[in-house]
Amino acid sequence: MELQKTDTESNGGLSDEEYEPFRHRRVKKPNSTNGTIIHMLKGSLGTGILAMPSAFRNGGLVFGVIGTTLVGLIYAHCVYLLVSTSQKSCKRTRVPVLGFSETAQSVFRHGPAPTQRLANAAKAYIDYSLLIVSFFSVCVYLLFIATTLRDVINNELGIDWDTRIYILLTAVPLIFVTQVRDLRYLVPFSALANTLILVTFGITLYYIFRESIDLSNRELFPEITALPSFFGTVVYAVEGIGVVLPVENKMKHPQHFLACPGVVSIVLSFITVLYNVTGFFGYARYGPGTRASVTLNLPSEEKLAVSTQLLAALAILFTLGIYYYVPMDILWRKVKHYFPVERHNIAQIGIRFGILVAMTGLALGVPELEPFIGLVGSICSATLGLLTPIVLDTVLRWSTPGAFGVFRWRMVKNVILMAFGLFILVVGTYFSIKDIVEIYG
Repeated sequence: MELQKTDTESNGGLSDEEYEPFRHRRVKKPNSTNGTIIHMLKGSLGTGILAMPSAFRNGGLVFGVIGTTLVGLIYAHCVYLLVSTSQKSCKRTRVPVLGFSETAQSVFRHGPAPTQRLANAAKAYIDYSLLIVSFFSVCVYLLFIATTLRDVINNELGIDWDTRIYILLTAVPLIFVTQVRDLRYLVPFSALANTLILVTFGITLYYIFRESIDLSNRELFPEITALPSFFGTVVYAVEGIGVVLPVENKMKHPQHFLACPGVVSIVLSFITVLYNVTGFFGYARYGPGTRASVTLNLPSEEKLAVSTQLLAALAILFTLGIYYYVPMDILWRKVKHYFPVERHNIAQIGIRFGILVAMTGLALGVPELEPFIGLVGSICSATLGLLTPIVLDTVLRWSTPGAFGVFRWRMVKNVILMAFGLFILVVGTYFSIKDIVEIYG
């Protein structure tokens, strides 16, 4: 997001404490609070919910609930830290709006001397991490949609079309979805995607509860060796840090984002409960035979069960608009100065279309792309979603006396959370590399 600057006169010589960034924001076509909730839900509510029973298979029924709730709380806290740090940095620098990378740059630039020379590097790391993860994720989702359509349509019609045909067919509607540039106009897409995921969730619950559930042979607690897989799955399912500041910066009432109750508390409470319910009862129903996506456990001979796969694919299709928004916003800020103002519209159309063509080509050329994306995603999800907000909060408070509280409890808390983030980073990287070796070794 492009920084909005105000001059000294508009600030009236106010001190940092008196300067209120919200009053100086000039947002074209702002999102309502409800629209922001829908986007935040879409940022975390995806096909990851269908993998939660598999996570509980590794975590056990009791620890699964505890662990999922813990991850939800930690992620909610990291979102709070990121937005709070961004808002404090806006006050300090007298700037109405700061994006993710600009927040990191500002915090490091005004932090302790050793961090100041890393300010530009911090901004570049976050920008390029978001670009890589977001664009490569488009490839994975494209493959997911195409593979789902292939499995369902080929089976129902008795044909044998190659996955690549379905990739090309899927790319056609994406030409239009990826041209939407305004978050406000993406709200209907996100709302429809959320609805489709919830319908899929409802149908899945119907099959789960259609027969009695026997808990007698279900694990309550995990084996130590299964913990990494459990936490890796849950973090990947919940994390959606890339959309946080873009949607907060576009709010009509940004003070509602961190309020209690507010956008963060409402969205992540709902997500945590939903993921716990799906994981607990999905594993309780299917036990050790729980598949990577619980929809694969549903009876394949029943049309209603098969429809869950199509609904999940359609949900991802309508989700790609919000996933495309973040990297395109970053990329456009970096390249728009190369084009005259009167050419900005045609340039954006061309760049958006060109990126989609490139991602489609990558999906066509590398059918086993998921493990590589998993590796990049594991590294960037842990660093961006967990470690970065903690580091930024620590650096921001470092030079302020008493900012860490009595007995420096905030520092202790941040160190503990950082250790958890490093654990997720190492675990995710290990399992992604293991998958790559199994496929290509």
